[in-house]
Amino acid sequence: MERQNASHLGKSKNEVNDVVNSSVLRLAWPIFVQALLSMLLGYADTLMLSGYDQTAVGAIGNANQILGFLTLAFTVISSASVVVVAQYLGAGKNDKISQIYTVCVSFNLVLSLILSGIVYLGSDALMGILHTPAEMMNDARSYMRIVGGFIFTQAVLDTMSRIFHSNGKTVFGMIISLGMNIINVAGNYLFLYGPLRSLGLGASGVAVSTTLSRIIGLIAASVFFAIFIDGHISVKYLKPFPKDILKTLLRLGIPTAGENISYNISQLFVTGFVNTFGIIAINTKIYASILSNFAYLYSLSVAMATMIIVGHAVGAGNYELAYRRVNKTMRSALIVSALIACLNYIVSPVTLGFFTGGSETAAIGSQITELGQKVLFIAIFLEFGRTSNLVIINSLKASGDVRFPTYLGIVAMWSCTVIGGYILGIVCGFGLVGIWTAMAADEIIRGVVVAIRWKRGTWRGKSVVRNQGAYSGDVSGTLPTE
Repeated sequence: MERQNASHLGKSKNEVNDVVNSSVLRLAWPIFVQALLSMLLGYADTLMLSGYDQTAVGAIGNANQILGFLTLAFTVISSASVVVVAQYLGAGKNDKISQIYTVCVSFNLVLSLILSGIVYLGSDALMGILHTPAEMMNDARSYMRIVGGFIFTQAVLDTMSRIFHSNGKTVFGMIISLGMNIINVAGNYLFLYGPLRSLGLGASGVAVSTTLSRIIGLIAASVFFAIFIDGHISVKYLKPFPKDILKTLLRLGIPTAGENISYNISQLFVTGFVNTFGIIAINTKIYASILSNFAYLYSLSVAMATMIIVGHAVGAGNYELAYRRVNKTMRSALIVSALIACLNYIVSPVTLGFFTGGSETAAIGSQITELGQKVLFIAIFLEFGRTSNLVIINSLKASGDVRFPTYLGIVAMWSCTVIGGYILGIVCGFGLVGIWTAMAADEIIRGVVVAIRWKRGTWRGKSVVRNQGAYSGDVSGTLPTE
């Protein structure tokens, strides 16, 4: 990945301004499409296998639960890389950028290679943790060994995608995700329904398609990096080893990774609660979550775009622009996400009907639709809190204020979502409505707390780079019209 021409290493004043004064929507829409495509990539294997072999569907579902949990390890560095790269670029300290890129990619590569070995050699033991049924073990094992054995491709690809985002090149991640989806779907078709069906690979064929799409995606990312990103990835930047950079990345990344792990564990408890309510509640939760994802993906994309701008602004020492940028994003994001949530509720009798049309009895479909409408009504209020959290918490992290939102998130998710969900859903007997009310309370309470922290400016001065010697040009600008 070594660049042939080092003349582009420095960033000009105009390049810094381009990111700091960018429209959030210009940065956000590729992130939205990329997130949507990534979600569809995860669904593609399951959907295409469903018409081929139902046992294989359950097998890769079990395998993906393990693989999904293991990939949280990569977020330690990849999540921190967005903050560090954006702040260093904003500060104009490009002399260390190549070191940062190299440390980020190298750390996740080494970690993921170790995990790849563990997954390949210990697939049976890992599947045993989930008590995978015997009839699913062969498919689960083959899928896990192929996809898990090449999990390092996903780790490096995710890291490079974060680097693109930090440079304001969000469209690259979208292009790569689109290509990966096309390759994966085409490969699945060939192995399951096309000329290669005669091989009888089933889940293994799907695993090959998934892995091949990631390999090609990684090659494309490497090409984009070499052509469009200023800086290098080379072993020479690890001599002597930049301990200060790794220490900074770990200091920022470990709390975020811990929060993600805590969230996933808390959701296991929530799923356990819902499972006690019966099939109506279980299916309603799945359907309502799918419909709510549209509002979530919008809020997430504008939050990530704002995070990039805030990181650059804070790195340049322009806290006022960062403050105004977040406030402006908040106003528009709250309106749009609330409108999506309201629309979800209004059309829910129709959209929920798409899922329940194949129910064994009309009564089951009617119950799911009725319960789903109640849940989606509560989701309107939940989105107000969730949007605030996504925008402000990501901006706090971009400024270097990582620990407070992380600790707040862990305390809130366990006290409100888990304990509150248990009390309202099970003890008080409100079922899924009680669970969703508890989740809404979690998001709203956190949203209010972080909004107060943002307004007070406690996050100012927590930059991971020193402003001395940073680019001191005019990055204030006027906030672009969305």
